[in-house]
Amino acid sequence: MTSTSTPPGLARFNDLEEPAALAALHEACASTEWARRLLAGRPYATAEDLYNAGDAAMAELTTADLQEAMAGHPPIGRPKPGDPTSAREQRGMAGASDELKTEMLELNLAYQEKFGHVFLICASGRTGEQMRDAVKERIGNSPEQEREIVRTELGKINRIRLARLVEEDA
Repeated sequence: MTSTSTPPGLARFNDLEEPAALAALHEACASTEWARRLLAGRPYATAEDLYNAGDAAMAELTTADLQEAMAGHPPIGRPKPGDPTSAREQRGMAGASDELKTEMLELNLAYQEKFGHVFLICASGRTGEQMRDAVKERIGNSPEQEREIVRTELGKINRIRLARLVEEDA
């Protein structure tokens, strides 16, 4: 039986059948390996245990696993239609000027051409200008530097999404 201090969402996650738990984890991160590792760690006693397992799994992902995780993220400024998570996380671009949106599109394309994947940043709480400035700064990085920054940003996104999973009501 789960302790009363366990968030209801974490208790539900621990009790989910494997396919449903895998689907919930896939909503947080598109990496199959990351989800598999978190699934193998159940049950989690605390939300912090789950977050730490997510961080540990992220640190171990291969380049191919990272590419799979990044493929689940739309470009900044173009959230997936009908996806409330994507729209919520990119809220900072929603009210941006047409000029900023156009500039971001151009920067996204230049970044993608250089690195072969979308520009990925934990957009929650950031303004459009902050995201633009970040892509301008990061486009000068080497592929190796950028891969580690992306790993860190994915970890931040995953923690936010896992928190939402374990804190949500039934």
